[in-house]
Amino acid sequence: MTTASGEANGAESIDLTFLTRRVSADEAAAVTAVLVAAVREEQSAPPPPARSEWAHPRSAVRPPIEVGPRRWAFSAR
Repeated sequence: MTTASGEANGAESIDLTFLTRRVSADEAAAVTAVLVAAVREEQSAPPPPARSEWAHPRSAVRPPIEVGPRRWAFSAR
């Protein structure tokens, strides 16, 4: 799907090809509307927040818990 902005009335031109046969005009319009809305929502979404350095594993106070035989006895050291 490709879009070209800048047409009259703020309308967008979409080049969309349906591989399924016998698609009605109503079905094509519905699918196109959903795809355009999804693309706009994704483009307008803010970027995800960066990971805080406080939450990084290298900042842990304790060493990671190791699983295995007799590890419970050594966990307090």
